[in-house]
Amino acid sequence: MRLNAKTAISTSKVLLVPYSSWHVPRYHEWMKDEEIQAATASEPLTLEEEYAMQRSWRQDADKLTFIICLPVIRSQTQPQSQFQTEGQERLGLRLNEGDDAPGQMLGDINLFLRVEDEDEDEDGPSSPEIIGEMELMIAERANQRKGHGRAALLAFLRYVLEHQGEIVGEFVRGSESAGATLQGRTDWRVGALSVKIGKENGRSLALFESVGFCKVSEEPSYFGEFELRRMRRELSRESVEEAMARAGVEGYTELSYERTE
Repeated sequence: MRLNAKTAISTSKVLLVPYSSWHVPRYHEWMKDEEIQAATASEPLTLEEEYAMQRSWRQDADKLTFIICLPVIRSQTQPQSQFQTEGQERLGLRLNEGDDAPGQMLGDINLFLRVEDEDEDEDGPSSPEIIGEMELMIAERANQRKGHGRAALLAFLRYVLEHQGEIVGEFVRGSESAGATLQGRTDWRVGALSVKIGKENGRSLALFESVGFCKVSEEPSYFGEFELRRMRRELSRESVEEAMARAGVEGYTELSYERTE
């Protein structure tokens, strides 16, 4: 998705940046791990295929992704970045090239948009709705259980809420099938956020349940996964900000990210 190509999100716990070509080698190394492959239901790719996938995530209208990095910490004596805008300067915020270097990378967080087909229910046919399926990964064990995943999830949710119209607009305009299905409608909104988690992944299940996601069924799917959803009408900026405060995730700020792909 092009929407976030020039946007980074800074908080006290994590930095989220657009998935760019210089992130690919480190990401490729992560995805060689069999445990990560199993947890993400992914097949190993060659480095060339990984670069192609990065370009797809950057360009496709149905995918929104950020790389999760360690937070930006600056002293008052450090120089201003060339990427810092005037407004950011007044706030004392800086973003340097090294802030998303390979050694700063923790994982990724993604949103995949789709139109869910109409279903017949007891009240008759329901209208098709847009579903946003999320994926979250903190790749290395050394970086897990430190609150990075929760911080990234909450910052990402806030971004999605604040930019929902732009996200859905790019999806509908860029997807021929979505545009055809939703033709004539102007109330473009995400109906629900969804996540699929392996039944053995208790920590991830607990994380998403703690921010209001609920299991669609008490029985896992054929593939051994639970699907959890949170309806968009139940998700507000206020509820996300309250969860961020409880988790100590402070200073949410969207920064200009001016590096090339």
